[in-house]
Amino acid sequence: MADGDTNLPTIERKLGLQIWGIENMKMVPVPEKAYGTFFEGDCYIILHTKRTSRGSAVDLHYWIGKDSSQDEQGAVALYVTQLDNALRGNPVQHREVEGHESETFQSYFRNGIIYKKGGVASGFKHVETNMYNIKRLLHVKGKKHVSATEVALSWDSFNKGDVFLLDLGKVLIQWNGPNCSIAEKSRGLALARSIRDSERGGRAQIGIIDNEKDSPDLMQIMKMVLGERRGELREAIPDAKADELQKANVRLYHVYEKDNDLVVQEIATRPLTQDLLQHEDCYILDQGGFKIYVWRGKASTLEEKKTAFTRAVGFIQAKGYPSSTNIEVINDGAESAMFKQLFQRWTEKDETQGLGKVYTTGKIAKVEQVKFDTTQLHARPELAAEQRMVDDASGEIEVWRIEDLQMQPVNPKTYGQFYGGDCYLVLYTYLRSGRPHYVLYMWQGRHASVDEITACALNAIELDKKHGDEAVQVRVTMGKEPTHFLAIFKGKLVIYEGGTSRAQKSTPEPAIRLFQVRGTDETNTKATEVPARASSLNSNDVFLLTTSQVCYLWCGKGCSGDEREMAKMVADIVSKRDKHTILEGQEPAEFWEALGGKAPYASEKRFQEQITHYQPRLFECSNQTGRFIMTEVVGFCQEDLDEDDVMLLDTWEEIFLWVGKASNTYERNEAIASAKEYLKTHPAGRDLATPIILVKQGYEPLNFTGWFNAWDPYKWSDGKSYEEMKNSLGDVSAIAEIKVDLNNISLNKRTLSMTNLAGSSMASASPEYKSHFNHSDSNSYSNSGNYNSNSSPSLVPNGEEIYSREVLMNKTVDELPEGVDPTKKEYYLSDTDFHDIFGKSKDEFYQMPKWKQQNEKKQYGLF
Repeated sequence: MADGDTNLPTIERKLGLQIWGIENMKMVPVPEKAYGTFFEGDCYIILHTKRTSRGSAVDLHYWIGKDSSQDEQGAVALYVTQLDNALRGNPVQHREVEGHESETFQSYFRNGIIYKKGGVASGFKHVETNMYNIKRLLHVKGKKHVSATEVALSWDSFNKGDVFLLDLGKVLIQWNGPNCSIAEKSRGLALARSIRDSERGGRAQIGIIDNEKDSPDLMQIMKMVLGERRGELREAIPDAKADELQKANVRLYHVYEKDNDLVVQEIATRPLTQDLLQHEDCYILDQGGFKIYVWRGKASTLEEKKTAFTRAVGFIQAKGYPSSTNIEVINDGAESAMFKQLFQRWTEKDETQGLGKVYTTGKIAKVEQVKFDTTQLHARPELAAEQRMVDDASGEIEVWRIEDLQMQPVNPKTYGQFYGGDCYLVLYTYLRSGRPHYVLYMWQGRHASVDEITACALNAIELDKKHGDEAVQVRVTMGKEPTHFLAIFKGKLVIYEGGTSRAQKSTPEPAIRLFQVRGTDETNTKATEVPARASSLNSNDVFLLTTSQVCYLWCGKGCSGDEREMAKMVADIVSKRDKHTILEGQEPAEFWEALGGKAPYASEKRFQEQITHYQPRLFECSNQTGRFIMTEVVGFCQEDLDEDDVMLLDTWEEIFLWVGKASNTYERNEAIASAKEYLKTHPAGRDLATPIILVKQGYEPLNFTGWFNAWDPYKWSDGKSYEEMKNSLGDVSAIAEIKVDLNNISLNKRTLSMTNLAGSSMASASPEYKSHFNHSDSNSYSNSGNYNSNSSPSLVPNGEEIYSREVLMNKTVDELPEGVDPTKKEYYLSDTDFHDIFGKSKDEFYQMPKWKQQNEKKQYGLF
């Protein structure tokens, strides 16, 4: 796709990432190997396309380096407008400022972002004359999404809380501040390995300083480069993060022309509703200064659409917000998930939620459940997640009531009957892969005392301990019972408004009671007590009215045959009296008499309104600043669940708290309170009774794992910890023999001399790489991954030779060259051959579980 009038280059319609820099006011493509590296003197355009359930979603970002010129910034903004037009207004547009990028932007670069000094505007050249002639210090920040900024080569740049990488070309020394977390060290190491593998072709060594006293050789090298350290290191610099209270403060402004003037008028605060957005106009949504959204209505003028970014920047200035504030411009009909989730409801035409669920409005919103085959749950975890089902509900249940703050077993004959004055513990046990798994439900009655609710939680902890701390804990608020909870009671779930199931009842049960019955089969039925008056009725449902003489089954005009059958089953639980079925409109006088007389009730026909499928969101939870802070992980995967963290997964209908094995005790203890805080401060005004589910690392149920693409059940046993990754760096003894001075680095023993390496690498670099953008230092070695024949033989990181695939594949131990480790044949391939065979880099390959590595090696004759 190209546009002759706009000077746009050809844009490929493909999934994934495309990046251009601005050079001489033109868009110049950045080579893929340099993705994730940004020069501070430049501006960039980033186009990202991903597949969605509705086709594809396009995000268009323009990135502004802190040293870029005004001309470049103007050019990049103009190109974004032209690109948006060429893509017919489908992209969500983002303005990104160096160091303040959105979560969406950061998610594209999983190994981190590197900011480099230089660029066109600053007069620096990007061409590196020698890929090893490097001496720089990178300051690495962030736990989930890391960025590395080039800082002055001085001890003054250091602090106690962050990771620093001293990059000397052939050697990378990672210095970890004494206050660093394991996650920060791991992300720093991932970045160091990425630099080694992508920029240095795997031909660099990494040394790590976790404790200065334990690494005298590495510290000697650092001192030779940085000089002796005088005085104390600076204290850790806290990350500037917006807290939940700030993010919850959403305000909507109407932007329109009046008498040739632009008017920006506040029209609403949280919770926002979708009907506030009119198609003829443009709006600015201010999320507490944390982020600014501009929404452009379909019928707004071309001029209004063009000036959207300008207006947002003007709004930021008028409000006195930092110029780095993130801006997102979205079009009517192509809204981002982040934007939709700031509204209480967001509906779209012809869209159902999940697998066949259709949401309806009306006095009582009713959910139609489509039957699904429970045998598919294990084969399709995403189905378990969508249907909120751990399994097919065929496991064993035990129920206890909290009485005098202790657990009292409930008579199995009354399982499924819950009273609003009580709290209950329900332990569900099911088999998976031949071993028991547990779900522990804490059901809290609406009228239970605070002491009972607290005792319920404490007893749950004790019960969990008895089962090896393996249980998934689910907080259930009365009336908000999750799907699986309904299913385990096989259609016999009855919720009484008040009272107790204890033997000594203080108040007699009412003579007349009314129950609303919802559900079409044993997996989704419950009966809920409602006030015994005519106004509680609803034409769409079945109601049970119990009196001292009779039990009426009242069938509304809108109910189905399946619903009537389930109501008959429940009727036998709530009343031992004779059952009389009556149809709406044919009620006897005694029926209305029992309800205190006729009165209007919800009788309009239900109309179908379809609500968008909520995109799950993952957050890292932290209380370290004294206030509850959550950092979103966009485009999340299982790798983002860090062992030393508590993570929150929000699927709208429930909140999961995933607790890592090495997580901080305070955060673990505060997890439930944190989830409640999250619900309370959510901009969409969330229901505080939303179920909260506590999941432990290694014991994740299907309805949790189903939200993750390609969940690896062996990850926690085979995944590499930080220490294992550190130990896998191989023999670093050669580093101790490096003599470093400020001008020269010479390598002894089993490593090549700098002159040989430097001489060959530039000779083999292709001419086009010497242009401004097409010669990043990550491309300053030859495409083949080997150096030319005039140089010394290329070596793998530990100094052994590289061999062609023919010499290694499908060979017995006796047929291999001398010195080749038969258990690591793949290690001796060149980077290019390795990527060609396995479709991934060595770094990516060695991060996979061992069993996956073995399978792939067998597949390609390298086992």
